[in-house]
Amino acid sequence: MEKRYMSMFLLLVAISCALAKEMGKKETKETTAKPKLPQTLSRGWGDQLIWTQTYEEALFRAKHGNKPLMIIHHLDDCPHSQALKKVFAEHKDIQKLAEKFILLNLVYETTDKNLSPDGQYVPRILFIDPSLTVRADITGRYSNRLYAYEPSDISLLYSNMQKALKLLKTEL
Repeated sequence: MEKRYMSMFLLLVAISCALAKEMGKKETKETTAKPKLPQTLSRGWGDQLIWTQTYEEALFRAKHGNKPLMIIHHLDDCPHSQALKKVFAEHKDIQKLAEKFILLNLVYETTDKNLSPDGQYVPRILFIDPSLTVRADITGRYSNRLYAYEPSDISLLYSNMQKALKLLKTEL
């Protein structure tokens, strides 16, 4: 009788081990197939930077923190946006200078028409001073898309970021 119980016990242990191994394989396949990274507010534009969540929050922080606001309009599936994002995120000087701004990147359009003074296109980068005025004097190199930047324009973007900070200091 004891042998029978011992045999049944060993059989149950063997079945449990086999099932546990099979479940472990399924979990490993599911987790190694596509690791999902959590979406951050940076959306890849600079994970170490502090990004605001909404346009309204960005305006509030710019006004009360007396800092310029830099808004990046882009789309996740736009190759031009992706190319600019890659160069922006890898440019150490831009990343360091960006720490002095209130930052917002938008993958949707806002209802504020001041943020699309010459149309709704991506990528587009606008600067807003603490008085909540869009700086129309800080533009890219294109006459038909004033606030557009390409990866080759990264030095111009850096220069425009410096200009936005200098304008802030001269207005104080």
